[in-house]
Amino acid sequence: MRTLLIPAAIAALFATSAVALAAQHTTGTIKTFDAKAMSVKLADGSVYMLPKTVKHPALKAGEKVDISWDNSGKNRMIESVTIVK
Repeated sequence: MRTLLIPAAIAALFATSAVALAAQHTTGTIKTFDAKAMSVKLADGSVYMLPKTVKHPALKAGEKVDISWDNSGKNRMIESVTIVK
């Protein structure tokens, strides 16, 4: 019985770790975009940070976007942004 429980426990641990590492998705309307701070604030008040490698994103207030993001310390770091039409 123990020989079955240990592999099952290990498999469950890996399965929950993979889910925790998956990016999260949010859809909303941009309230403000701060190019200097590289931040996007949605109408619901949530704030997301763009990576410093993004040069001139075509984001502006009023655009509806789908954001894929992940936690990085205290910040929500954007992995990808798609403008929804």
